[in-house]
Amino acid sequence: MTGRLANKTAVVVGASGQDNAGQAIARRFAREGARVLVAGRRREPLEALAAEIGGVFARVDIRFRAQVEALRDTALTLLGGRVDILVNCAGIGLLRPLEEVTEDDLELMSALQFKGVHHLLQAFVPVMAAQGGGSIIQISSATTDRVIDDHAAYIATKAAGDALMRCIANQYGAKGIRANSLVPGLMATPMTAEALKVPGLEARFAKEYPLGRIGTVEDLAAAAVFVASDECFMTGQALQVNGGLTLRRNPLSAELFGGG
Repeated sequence: MTGRLANKTAVVVGASGQDNAGQAIARRFAREGARVLVAGRRREPLEALAAEIGGVFARVDIRFRAQVEALRDTALTLLGGRVDILVNCAGIGLLRPLEEVTEDDLELMSALQFKGVHHLLQAFVPVMAAQGGGSIIQISSATTDRVIDDHAAYIATKAAGDALMRCIANQYGAKGIRANSLVPGLMATPMTAEALKVPGLEARFAKEYPLGRIGTVEDLAAAAVFVASDECFMTGQALQVNGGLTLRRNPLSAELFGGG
């Protein structure tokens, strides 16, 4: 097997959304020679993706520690006893005014984007440490640096995931583990599909990107290949895979929805 990830094994979490970032990364990893386990909450799309890329699949809801531990055990069984790469793409958007955010909203965001990340690290870091290292990749958001209105709970929990990456990078680098975040801006994904139907919204965002367009899941997958590969000599970093957005800003709500 040839490719930049030849002879590597990878677990990609959050890959059950049609053509989402997790699926794009899994496909690219497979093309680069990795043996890939795709994971998420829905069986049918995972099974189809695994068949397409010659990989394997497992169901998991990362909000629940027992399910994450079962994913780890399944991965070790199906991937030959080691996990070289762990990618977490699981997430959920919440666009809602501060005063309308409910207790249930906060519980969901915290469970998925903070506790879930912690569960994955608790399960997989010891495995990687024992085998001599590996690469952990968390998909973050440019909103943690360039904020956007009505996204406070989303931004805060995404930032928590980044903080966890830095802690793992610091403590486990001596064990050969690299832990980094990839930071996209607005991309065309299932999570953003409804928002991108708003007339003019994509153009409003694109004007703030020095490279002149919003990102794609393929952009993110290309960056993931480098960060996952042995070529990468970085850890504890948040890599801005967003066409230069963080040099500028996200549009204001009035510009997007109020004609400002």
